[in-house]
Amino acid sequence: MKRTDKWFRILFSLALTAFTVYALLDTFVIARVYETVEQTAALRVGDAGAETLSAQACESAAEPVVSETCYDDGQLRIQIETYRYAESNVYVADIQTTDPQALLTAFAQSSYGRNVTAATSETAEEVGAVLAVNGDNYGSRETGYVIRNGVLYRDSAARDQEDLVIWADGSFSIIRESEVTAQELLEQGAVQVFSFGPGLLEDGELLVGTGDEVDRAKASNPRTAIGFVGEGHYVLVVSDGRTEESEGLSLYELALFLKELGVSTAYNLDGGGSSTMVFLGRVVNVPTSGRSVKERAVTDIIYV
Repeated sequence: MKRTDKWFRILFSLALTAFTVYALLDTFVIARVYETVEQTAALRVGDAGAETLSAQACESAAEPVVSETCYDDGQLRIQIETYRYAESNVYVADIQTTDPQALLTAFAQSSYGRNVTAATSETAEEVGAVLAVNGDNYGSRETGYVIRNGVLYRDSAARDQEDLVIWADGSFSIIRESEVTAQELLEQGAVQVFSFGPGLLEDGELLVGTGDEVDRAKASNPRTAIGFVGEGHYVLVVSDGRTEESEGLSLYELALFLKELGVSTAYNLDGGGSSTMVFLGRVVNVPTSGRSVKERAVTDIIYV
């Protein structure tokens, strides 16, 4: 009887271990495609109290302007600048556009699903993006609203989740999932909804303090953020981190930087190893994944 009990305990332990390993793989590794998606293929901002490392102006011209730091086709104007702020290199894409729905999103491998990933540069090339940054990495989580390019993909709310909504007129709002359903947002005109966070600025006021952080993330990290300056005027911001040259920013430092740029509403996107900016097919920043300097594969991008 004792020998039988011993073998039962061993088998039970092995089964429990196998289930735990599978659960971890299912959560973080195993890719599951839920839906294949057909993807749709600026004036300089203020000083922000930081040292500007690159400041080549985007000169207006009758013909389209394209350079390493500038794109201007008469309807879309993008200026890339690099700042030195809080011992970190910060890259700002200042965007001015006549199209209120110029900010688009794309899924990795043209697929909505779980753990379906690709490098930001790969997805950007697939959709022909002029400019792209990583999104909220929705596919690493099972909850949190997902509305992309006017389509509702996930309506399961996450507890205490703060989202960014981009409306049909191009304006931004910070909302809490506990206060409104995804379907209601869609009916009210939401075009994009991101569920990472937190919100950084609203009406020009700071939404984070010095002690705020994302889960257990370090205080200084590579960061990605998106901001609304005014009608047709946006910024996408990426900071390097985790290197000797660039320490990384806290959420509070990121919010202060955006406020000094003149941003009204700003939102924190997936950061750390995910933080990547791509402009005209070139990775602008220095992404770090683990101990390596390389792009981390992510589930989605924001692009123009």
